[in-house]
Amino acid sequence: MTTRHSLGQLIEPGTLRMERTLPAPIERVWAYLTDPEKRATWLAGGTMAQEAGGVFELRFEHTRLTDEEAPERFAGYRKPHLQKSRLIRSEAPTLLTISWDEGPAPSEVTFELTPEGNSTRLVLTHRRLANRKEVISVAGGWHAHVDVLIDVLRGDKPQGFWTNLEVVEKAYEAQIR
Repeated sequence: MTTRHSLGQLIEPGTLRMERTLPAPIERVWAYLTDPEKRATWLAGGTMAQEAGGVFELRFEHTRLTDEEAPERFAGYRKPHLQKSRLIRSEAPTLLTISWDEGPAPSEVTFELTPEGNSTRLVLTHRRLANRKEVISVAGGWHAHVDVLIDVLRGDKPQGFWTNLEVVEKAYEAQIR
């Protein structure tokens, strides 16, 4: 089985960059990044900070993304998972940077949006990933989540999140050395 979209790239140690064209205008894509109800359809609900420095909560409910049950190795994701994050920078509707977890060594995710007619170019950059294992896990996760976002934006029923995640993780495992 092959991946539905091209793989992200390791652009420097601990930094993953993924580019995709999303099938929606920039304002609609922005809403799916910042509105917790819309964000819950492809990534995580929860809350959203309104200004830089504000802490917010991402509520991951992977069982709601697609009809698939999480495989045994992801059994912990069958229940909601809460993650504290911090809004670092927000310039609607083109730039959003958040901390990814507010633990002892949070990583950082930046979403850069550029309008392209009725579509939007997304450049997702995840920085400060600790090691190869984390890079592969994060790359596979973002890849599968953005695939769900593309389906949602098209108005399609999202394809199997877990099946897709297994395929893309293997592809990233082979690509990232």
